[in-house]
Amino acid sequence: MLDADLKTQLQAYLTKLQQPIELIASLDDGAKSRELEALLQDIASMSDKISYARRDDDARRPSFAIVRTGTDIEVRFAGIPLGHEFTSLVLALLQVGGHPPRIEEALANQVRGLEGEFRFETFMSLSCQSCPDTVQALNLMSALNPNITHVAIDGALYQDEVQAREVMSVPTVFLNGQPFDQGRMTVEQVVAKLDTGATARAAEQIAKKEAFDMLIVGGGPAGAAAAIYAARKGIRTGIAAERFGGQVLDTLAIENFISVSYTEGPKFAVALEQHVRDYEVDVMNLQRASRLVPAKAPGGLLEVQLESGALLKAKSVILATGARWRQMNVPGEDQYRNKGVAYCPHCDGPLFKGKRVAVIGGGNSGVEAAIDLAGIVSHVTLIEFDNQLRADEVLQRKLRSLPNVDVVVSGQTTEVLGDGSKVTGLVYKDRTNGESRTVALEGIFVQIGLLPNTEWLKGAIELSPRGEIVIDDRGATSLPGVYAAGDATTVPFKQIVIAMGAGSTAALSAFDHLIRTSAPAEPQQAAA
Repeated sequence: MLDADLKTQLQAYLTKLQQPIELIASLDDGAKSRELEALLQDIASMSDKISYARRDDDARRPSFAIVRTGTDIEVRFAGIPLGHEFTSLVLALLQVGGHPPRIEEALANQVRGLEGEFRFETFMSLSCQSCPDTVQALNLMSALNPNITHVAIDGALYQDEVQAREVMSVPTVFLNGQPFDQGRMTVEQVVAKLDTGATARAAEQIAKKEAFDMLIVGGGPAGAAAAIYAARKGIRTGIAAERFGGQVLDTLAIENFISVSYTEGPKFAVALEQHVRDYEVDVMNLQRASRLVPAKAPGGLLEVQLESGALLKAKSVILATGARWRQMNVPGEDQYRNKGVAYCPHCDGPLFKGKRVAVIGGGNSGVEAAIDLAGIVSHVTLIEFDNQLRADEVLQRKLRSLPNVDVVVSGQTTEVLGDGSKVTGLVYKDRTNGESRTVALEGIFVQIGLLPNTEWLKGAIELSPRGEIVIDDRGATSLPGVYAAGDATTVPFKQIVIAMGAGSTAALSAFDHLIRTSAPAEPQQAAA
């Protein structure tokens, strides 16, 4: 199952096991069960702390549990955790085997202190770059608290269960048999949802913080670069981020970050956060800003209000809030989000195997999505508002070569149709003659660009007609002491490498502002 390189890497990791573990398999006579058994036997052969047994005591087959010998600590996978989930498998082996998790001790103690019974199930796909974070968070919690159990279920292998439970996006998490959440989740987010007082306690602690020399709002590439440059100046630096990594977390392949031939978004985001934490930066995760308050006097403190109610103060602020997927804003879109309306073809595409779907948008993202989906689904209808596709010609040639793809140009989507629980079709208007047409389908993938996360800044600083923060070549905004960088600004090209350069520029400019505004006044000469 594992090639020589993976075996070598895994064997090195398994030397970190501190306690014996058992791999307990539930199998049938299918090919996937044979693959899983071969994988588990390979793993068991790599360490004398690992044993393998087949018990067939789980209704989901193939599946297996990783159990800490002699305890109730276990993690379970229903499927073969390779692809994006191989790292989840390695971490589960180590954590169940007693290797300390890489989270703050205060958070680990919160998990250990959760009372009650928590039976989590996560439906994921092996091609989903968002799923591992959720799977790993819940696995880690299972390894810390015996009252918490978790099974990661490969939706592609359990299609009947996916349909019965109306799972139409991944990751989808159930708790004690009931829907819990959808999308990427961290340990902090899960704990905050289970421990209802956690948010208030965090807000109370944040409100006690002293004023920062430089406060960065946003934890994507621009925000991370700004934080590192600020911290290296030796000033008091803070970063408040709703989710560290930003859009990078939703990016599958990164092949244009200079000097790195290939990486993947989630891996890159982990490296960003780790680099920031190498410095003395106060990182405040799961914090969304709601208001920017100008200084009451020249040289005074700026204020950033958080949705939690906490108030942060700073001598300078860098806004790096990034952007999010643009929505169609048509009837039915909100109602059927994650019930057939999706925004990540890599994540959710496998759930629509053999079905009919539409892709909205004819730029590079839309055409790439249509090409990827065509290999999974029965038919793709691509709908572009303009009278021609805007994607690169090489992508258009590939698209035109696919027999199960129809392209509609001059099409304006006007409504998402559904039966109350899932998508059944869409309506679009032919812009050449005004006629409305209906397409029967089960999934709609929206790929129509990005929208800056700047609504909370209206009235505080100058925004462009498109909602972007207006900046000059130094990253300065219309408000003294406030700088901005990245995809939320008027910078013409939205790229990771450009955002990081802009974040560095903004930090250096803000530092220059601090030097000039904190310098003592020139002594006045006495009158003659």
